[in-house]
Amino acid sequence: MKPASLKLIKTELDFLHPDRIKELCLQMAKFRKENKELLSYLLFEADNEQAFINDVKSQLNELFTEVNKSNLYFAKKTIRKILRTANKYIKYSGSKQTEVEILIYFCKAFKASGIPMSVNTALGNIYHRQIVKIKKALTTLHEDLQFDYSAEIRML
Repeated sequence: MKPASLKLIKTELDFLHPDRIKELCLQMAKFRKENKELLSYLLFEADNEQAFINDVKSQLNELFTEVNKSNLYFAKKTIRKILRTANKYIKYSGSKQTEVEILIYFCKAFKASGIPMSVNTALGNIYHRQIVKIKKALTTLHEDLQFDYSAEIRML
């Protein structure tokens, strides 16, 4: 089955009754966990972005405590899982400022975790790719925000 284009979906939604749209949203939320999480973000957390960022940071903190530091293979797998989680929440927000804040926090927590990045090339590459990603997202922000965040990036 080939999915319809967004334009076609948008025009079809214009003709539907609000109750029917509500049913479709609920049905979509039942299918996948990500759809439900996105809908929860849009309904409850999109209004207060800072609270959302703090919630994501605390969740990342929790995940960093579970990292197996004795075996670098398992540490790498856990770091990738944490990064997938961070990217999922960044995608929900869609804000470049949120992306920069979450990725800076990820890099700080990664560095503070004590995992030796210099020993494992893959872990070092993960860290450096996030720095590049932060710098790329930073160029789209306002100059004042760029200045504020650039000081934090230099510390990384």
